[in-house]
Amino acid sequence: MTSTQKIEYPIYISSGSTNRSTSLTVNIEDKNTSHIVHRTVIKQMADKRQGTASTKTRSEVRGGGRKPWKQKGSGRARAGSTRSPLWRGGGVTFGPKLRSYKKKLNRKEWRLSLATVLYHKRKNTIIAENLSEYFQTPKTSLFINILGALNIPQDQKILLIVDNVNSHNKNLYLSARNIFNLDIITTSNINILKILSADSIIISKEALTIIQEIYK
Repeated sequence: MTSTQKIEYPIYISSGSTNRSTSLTVNIEDKNTSHIVHRTVIKQMADKRQGTASTKTRSEVRGGGRKPWKQKGSGRARAGSTRSPLWRGGGVTFGPKLRSYKKKLNRKEWRLSLATVLYHKRKNTIIAENLSEYFQTPKTSLFINILGALNIPQDQKILLIVDNVNSHNKNLYLSARNIFNLDIITTSNINILKILSADSIIISKEALTIIQEIYK
């Protein structure tokens, strides 16, 4: 059974709280859904793997076509090829091959994972209003001052979610990217693992609107 939950987020501007709030309506499973979140994290981590490790089997290693010595009479162990996995320079038994580690995840499962994570991180999340308008030019010190006004310590892991990194967000992105422990993602690349590992989450109001569209 699923239940509709309304997540209330406080709205902040660059100078601090506005005593206003906004909400995000999501569907949450009544039972424990940690296994769904776990599957989503495993998928994201698996999708990052390149899968380019590759070794050669005895049939792929160059050489070894001639029998090194006769079968009997030499006193040595019988051998049919110098490219046996037992030999130095031989093939590899059960070694890695080129493969894709990508895993499949249903869209409903991904939406449920995102809703669950956002719901449990609601106390550490704020909504930033008109954040990009304060950055006419890239300026990291200005963003650090804004973090202080938002009461977010710089030693925390901070996640900033914006709608996209285009012309109106470019200066914001350039100002924030050099801050230690701060990560920036867009709504088109929402990462469940980054949301889970963040101590504080800042979501732009435009990004929240797009996230709400996911659940319509």
